[in-house]
Amino acid sequence: MNLCDIRALRRWGCALLLFAVASGQLGPAAAADEPDLIFRRSTVFKWVSPNDKLATYGVDDPEVEGVACHFTVPERGGFKGWLGLAEEVSDISLACRQIGPIRFKNRMSQGADMFRQHRSMFFKKMQIVRGCDAKRNVLVYMVYSDKLIEGSPKNSTSTVPIMPWGVGETEVQKCGEFIQ
Repeated sequence: MNLCDIRALRRWGCALLLFAVASGQLGPAAAADEPDLIFRRSTVFKWVSPNDKLATYGVDDPEVEGVACHFTVPERGGFKGWLGLAEEVSDISLACRQIGPIRFKNRMSQGADMFRQHRSMFFKKMQIVRGCDAKRNVLVYMVYSDKLIEGSPKNSTSTVPIMPWGVGETEVQKCGEFIQ
């Protein structure tokens, strides 16, 4: 091997290592608060590379017991999508529901992050934030995608009225009492 071949191997090795770290292949195991994939549906067929898809995920609110959110995001196919290099679009839908008795674990601030996920290799991330409509005793969840350079106006909102759960529960917590 000559000196040029060794340099090329080093560059490719560094590029592969960077790609593996950025795509999560060499990082720690997925955290427990990662969203659960419910299903994927192909939307654009591609002959050789992976199809474009819509994917629906579920995630539990880590600070509010008894609330779960489901969101649907587009996932780019093609070779760029397969390699994790494609920038995902900002179209995200959201639905949150009460799935059990609601219990607040800690005090929280209005607009606090409930969940976040990167949507491109470097700049764009999707965030689900939580707030409280104290007057109506309703939790309000908003999903949006941002970009480091320019914001995205695309967003979706879902609300969860805090209601008694089951026959024996008559009193419910007030979300306004848990806002900082």
